[in-house]
Amino acid sequence: MPTRFRHAALVGKPQGQGIRPVLEEIAQYLVRQGVEVSLEADTAQATGLAGEYGVMSRAELGKHCDIALVVGGDGTMLGIARELARYHVPLVGINQGRLGFITDVPVGQVLEALAPIIAGDFEEEHRAMLDGCVWRDGAQIFESVSMNDVVVSRGATASMVELSVHIGEEFIANIRADGLIVASPTGSTAYALSAGGPILHPGLAGWVLVPIASHTLSNRPIVLPDGGEIRIEIVAGRDASANFDMQGLASLLHGDQVRVRRSAHKVRFLHPRGWSYYATLRRKLRWYEGVV
Repeated sequence: MPTRFRHAALVGKPQGQGIRPVLEEIAQYLVRQGVEVSLEADTAQATGLAGEYGVMSRAELGKHCDIALVVGGDGTMLGIARELARYHVPLVGINQGRLGFITDVPVGQVLEALAPIIAGDFEEEHRAMLDGCVWRDGAQIFESVSMNDVVVSRGATASMVELSVHIGEEFIANIRADGLIVASPTGSTAYALSAGGPILHPGLAGWVLVPIASHTLSNRPIVLPDGGEIRIEIVAGRDASANFDMQGLASLLHGDQVRVRRSAHKVRFLHPRGWSYYATLRRKLRWYEGVV
C-alpha cells in the first residue's frame, strides 16, 4: 500500500441528480493535492466532464488507478466494486442521499474525509464476493460475480418453485418457496435481511441461506461456512430466474443448477479513521431509537 495515492478514478451514478457539481468539486480538490484524476467513461459522458479530465473504461481504471472514489448509493458501488476487485483497487464510497451500508462518507463531508485518506491515513477492510453460474445439461451457460447475493426466484405468474439444495455432494433440503437467497455478509443487510435473514458481520467467512416466503415454516435461514459450493437445482415451477446482484438470467428450466462458491477476489474498502460497522448499523437500522 502506498503512503499516498497518486491516480484516482472517479465514478458516479450517471442518472444521479446534481452529480456533476459533486464530481467537479472532488476532481478539483484532488488535482490541487497533486493527484491525477480519471473519470469512468459512462460517468464522463453523462455529466459532460469528458473534456476536462482523462476518461477510461472500467478495465483501464483498474489497471492504471490506485484508488477509486464512488459517488452515489450502494447500487453504484456494487457495480464498480465487482469489476475493480480483480485489480485490487481500493474504493471509497461517497453517499449522496441516505446513509448507505457501503457508501459511508456523506457528500457534505467529502473533502474533510478525503484529505487524510489520500495521504494514506484510513481504515481498510476487505469484503468477500460470490462467484455464481448456471449449468444446463452438463454445460455452463452463464456466470457472474456478486457482492451481495445470488437469488433464485419464481416467475411473475407462478405460485412458487421447488428447489433441491446441496452443499458440496451433501443433500441439504428440498425447498418449496417463492425463492432462495444466498447472501454474502455484505448482502446480509440487503434482500436477505428483508426476507428475515440474520445480519453477518463482514469479517465472518460465511454465507446466509434464506428461503423467500417458504411453503414450510420449518425452512429457516441458516448461516454456512463459505468453503464449499452451494448447488440449487430447479425441480418444479415455471419461469424461474436467477439474479446475481440483480443481473438476471430468466427462464431457468427444470434440471438447471445454480452454483455458488466463494470468489477468489475480495473488495477493498477504505474508510475515514474512526469508522465503525456497528455505528453504520445503528444509523441505518435506527437502533438508537428509544435511547434517552
